[in-house]
Amino acid sequence: MSYVPAVNRRDFLQRAACGFGSIALQAMLADIATAAKAPLAPRATHFAARAKRVIFLFMAGGPSQHDLFVPKPRLVRDHGRRVGLTDLPSGAPVGTDKFLTLGPMAPILPRGESGATISTLLPHLAKVADDLCFLHGMQVDNPAHDLATLQFNTGVFNEVRPAMGAWASYGLGSENENLPGFVSIHADADVRAYGSAFLPAAHQGTVIGQIPTDPRESAIRFLSDPETTKDAQRRRIDFVQAANRELLDRIGEDRVMEGVIDSFELAFRMQTATPQLVDLSTEAAETLALYGVGTDATDKNGRACLLARRLCEAGVRFVQVTIGGWDHHGDIRGALPNSCLGADQPVAALIIDLKRRGLLDDTLVVWSGEFGRTPWSQDITGTAPLEKHGREHQPESFTTFLAGGGVRRGFSHGETDEFGYKTTSGRVHIHDLHATILHLLGLDHERLTYRHAGRDYRLTDVYGTVIRQIIA
Repeated sequence: MSYVPAVNRRDFLQRAACGFGSIALQAMLADIATAAKAPLAPRATHFAARAKRVIFLFMAGGPSQHDLFVPKPRLVRDHGRRVGLTDLPSGAPVGTDKFLTLGPMAPILPRGESGATISTLLPHLAKVADDLCFLHGMQVDNPAHDLATLQFNTGVFNEVRPAMGAWASYGLGSENENLPGFVSIHADADVRAYGSAFLPAAHQGTVIGQIPTDPRESAIRFLSDPETTKDAQRRRIDFVQAANRELLDRIGEDRVMEGVIDSFELAFRMQTATPQLVDLSTEAAETLALYGVGTDATDKNGRACLLARRLCEAGVRFVQVTIGGWDHHGDIRGALPNSCLGADQPVAALIIDLKRRGLLDDTLVVWSGEFGRTPWSQDITGTAPLEKHGREHQPESFTTFLAGGGVRRGFSHGETDEFGYKTTSGRVHIHDLHATILHLLGLDHERLTYRHAGRDYRLTDVYGTVIRQIIA
């Protein structure tokens, strides 16, 4: 007669507990190993970071620093006078002597304890002046909108390179596996401004267009398919992914195919996470009012800035918000107030909201256009009175400001000559700004590289110096 041990169900489970635990541990380790290989998996920084994320507020068109941030007594004194050959700063374009000196469109006054100078056209930003860090000696290398925009976003204007948001995503990954590392709201028409170029496609900016007032509508094109159930979508994706992976096994390494596989999976996960994020109706009425949501002049940009905060809060590393309407070649006196009205309150609200939520300390906010405007006027018709003149492009010097993320509060860096044309101190080239942004994110711009076409590429190419004077 064989021996049967007296083991009841409870004893069996108690003795087998370690076995079950081992199985569970193996499953968890497998998930971790798979996640670590994912292109958007969180990555270690080169050194301690001051900022975890970036919100880049891009004022497309080129805001006029002479009307918003940099008072020049000479422009007030000589308003309406011919510039004159003897008065021209060195390097001024040929023919400038025919133009008229143009004073500011509104008073530019000292603000807060820092004394930072801000126009009366920006009353909301004036209230947060002591949280801002101004760079008054910014410089890019091209006077054309498209090329200067490309350089500001990618570091170059004559090649296709990854955008700085793509570099941040590549260097850091995403803090949320259900969201991309880089999102572009109201994206520029040129995909290069938010593209990943030769970096893995997963790091390209995810585009969000007009933010819907109805939460049932998708802010991301083609993300959802309301006519197909979740299970059916999963089966379709599994079938397509299997075919894609089989093809990838046959042809070997292919970044485009790898990007397609990653984007399918991320898009499926985003169907769950994104609708709640873009549904601004869950925000308190006071917060919506703070951003100007629901008011005609500020609704569009208010929604964009509020969504930027929500995306960063949810783990997106780099959020780009494009606010257009700053290209004032003519009638700057009539057009600039409207541009300011649409952007002033939403931008200031973003800084206030981040600060009260404890997010400003580790969120770097960057505000800038692709370049600035000239101190002399431009008459595009050739017959308009001075009151209808505008300003030409000025890449030689312009103003950018930053907030949070480890930069000094209430600080101004850089000066220009009495004409407001040439930088006399504190020059900051776009390569320097890119190096500084990466530094604040804990990334060494010289070490964050990607091998392509036989050499290592980086955001700053072979240039760039961290602006240590502005780091707190």
